[in-house]
Amino acid sequence: MIDLPQGEEKVKAVDDMFDAIAPRYDLLNRLLTFGMDVGWRRKTVRSLQLPPAARVLDLACGTGDLCRELDKRGYRPIGVDRSAGMLAAQRPGPRSGGRSGPRSPVVRGDALRLPFRTNAVDGIVCGFALRNFASLKPFLTECARVLRPGGRLALLEVSEPENAVLRWGHGQYFGKVVPLVGGLLSDADAYRYLPKSVAYLPPPNRMVAMLSEAGFGAATRRPLSTGIAQLLTGTRR
Repeated sequence: MIDLPQGEEKVKAVDDMFDAIAPRYDLLNRLLTFGMDVGWRRKTVRSLQLPPAARVLDLACGTGDLCRELDKRGYRPIGVDRSAGMLAAQRPGPRSGGRSGPRSPVVRGDALRLPFRTNAVDGIVCGFALRNFASLKPFLTECARVLRPGGRLALLEVSEPENAVLRWGHGQYFGKVVPLVGGLLSDADAYRYLPKSVAYLPPPNRMVAMLSEAGFGAATRRPLSTGIAQLLTGTRR
């Protein structure tokens, strides 16, 4: 993790970065993933397999993409994010049945210290944020605390393909094209940091083990789109 911030320095750097890139965050997500991020979020929400009207937290909700997908599926989402800029950039979207509705409720807060009681929610989702937390273990512990027994967790994150050729190509794109396009359309420093931040993630097998250690049964990891993204799921014991 050479040249990557740690501890409180990382927390401040991430807060400042997401405030800065919020206005064009959705646009860059669509462009840089060629729209695949939309399908990844749908798979994340479908993996919850919860009954209608289940209460689901979207942690590090950003501009609300997962909240809108949860709403369309008939769940009751609540977004949580530290970034005031991201929360301000949220927009309404279609609800289940195609109806238009207001933004989901949001809370400005820290996913490592959630302002919710124990066993308060039925599900938790989180998209592309695991590598941005100060530490992953307390995040998973807090998720386990607020989830009811039998509740579901679905974590969407970037990854690297196992195939050597695909991994090389992905590295070239993620390490060179992403910073170039991000710098042209948004904040150059942020889009240089984001590819490097993958180094914060534990190896895939270790991430699954951490889910189990935090109290989640049936913990699984599913590669998406040849392994450039990953979906981690588990059920609260």
